[in-house]
Amino acid sequence: MIGYVTIGVRDIDAAKEFYTSLTGHKVLFDGGRIAFIGETMGGPMIAVCVPYDANDPHPGNGTMIALKGGGQDGCDAMYKKALELGATCDGEPGSRIPGQFYGAYAKDPDGNKLCFYDFS
Repeated sequence: MIGYVTIGVRDIDAAKEFYTSLTGHKVLFDGGRIAFIGETMGGPMIAVCVPYDANDPHPGNGTMIALKGGGQDGCDAMYKKALELGATCDGEPGSRIPGQFYGAYAKDPDGNKLCFYDFS
């Protein structure tokens, strides 16, 4: 359903390093001020982009990117890795809907909100 999501960043090289290290995926296309990260060009991707108007990026209030954690341990590992890569906590790992949804929340170095989740 979703091809890619684009988030604004200040430092394109730092953003590429953050998201490739966090997800284990690679930069599939690098256009200078925008780069697409994923497994394949036909699969879901995250695009990191220096805004076209060259102003500072502003994360949307209520906007969030949810990344599959691959189970609770996977969510915990992605959350921990994000913090090691410079993200900040926006909600420690835990059950949000008991027995149904497990999530951990962080903000990347540019303030974009991420969720690492697992539906039980």
